[in-house]
Amino acid sequence: MTTALQSPPPSHPLLRLRLAPRGDLQRTIDGAWWPHSYDLLAELPRLLAGLPRAWGHITSVTVNGATWSAGPGRMLVANQVVRLRRNLTASAPQTIVLLTPGQGRWDLVVLPPDTTEEAAEPLMATAAGGHV
Repeated sequence: MTTALQSPPPSHPLLRLRLAPRGDLQRTIDGAWWPHSYDLLAELPRLLAGLPRAWGHITSVTVNGATWSAGPGRMLVANQVVRLRRNLTASAPQTIVLLTPGQGRWDLVVLPPDTTEEAAEPLMATAAGGHV
């Protein structure tokens, strides 16, 4: 009997993030994020680790409370406390807002984890182009 060897799944799935180019123009959307799940405690550290250093230390994150799994009001990410806020309004159900004191606010479109790659690619490209 032979057994086919399978590669183990990656311990850290790739970060699926596309950001709009930096420039002087004000944008309503700064890019797109396609998480692997709605488990904020698992997904947020990966997202924050993949952001540009120029964005500084994100101290506050606001997500749609009806979409993401429940969690604490704060979490430790890379030895820094990040405040988690949940928004229950329908005004921006598919976004995540990242705040850095003194440096700015970044809004990312969040693609549902079960989005197919074929559907995700044009959505992410559009969001990164700032045309959402």
